[in-house]
Amino acid sequence: MTATDLHALTGAYALHALYDDERAAFERHLASCDSCGQEVAEFTATAGRLARADTVGTRPVMREQVLERITTVRQVLPGAAAFERVRRGGRGGRALGRWALAACVAAAAAFGGTAVWQYERAQGAVDRAAQAERHAEDVAGVLAAPDARSRSVKVAGGAGTLVVSASRDRAVFAVSRMAPPPGGKVYQLWFADGGKMRSAGLMDPDRSSQAVLMQGAVDGASGIGITVEPVGGSKQPTSAPIALLGVPA
Repeated sequence: MTATDLHALTGAYALHALYDDERAAFERHLASCDSCGQEVAEFTATAGRLARADTVGTRPVMREQVLERITTVRQVLPGAAAFERVRRGGRGGRALGRWALAACVAAAAAFGGTAVWQYERAQGAVDRAAQAERHAEDVAGVLAAPDARSRSVKVAGGAGTLVVSASRDRAVFAVSRMAPPPGGKVYQLWFADGGKMRSAGLMDPDRSSQAVLMQGAVDGASGIGITVEPVGGSKQPTSAPIALLGVPA
């Protein structure tokens, strides 16, 4: 598969429409191609918006116009200058970049079912589905907030991103490729409040990639921590944090 072929797969990749071998080849290419990274981010964000949009009927003539014009329009690679502006946002507290937002939204969409695990398993299937939907909507609301700010950290062999919205006073912690906790243990999230740690919920031990809506308001917390705790969690940390991260300003 040529580089030109790979450039044309951004849309299919964002929609999870590639075969396994195509996806593997594209991900190798994506690691070194900034323009494809930007385009995947844009496609993913757009797909998320379309998924939440109301269905509106179209005029029959529009279909004919699209089919006629699509044969004359080629897929154009996004400008490197636009991507550079996003990348210059800095490593500290910064406006949530397209790539970070797309990654988090994708995690939220793919792993919104985390809410089902977080609530009592004895509840009915309808209740669990409704809770999962509300969880996904709350996560998406934080990620898409105009004032969303992010900060990233390496954690347990993977990558984590903290996203905070001051207007919503809520935070989301999204991880990718995180190693599972030891047997009989879970990862627990904490807000750091004036030298004290306030529980912000548990992560799903069966998922290496997930987006977690942290429990409770940020309420002026200066940072977050992640610890390894017994199943069910702890009232206060019982082990040293495996990661600490300041709340982005």
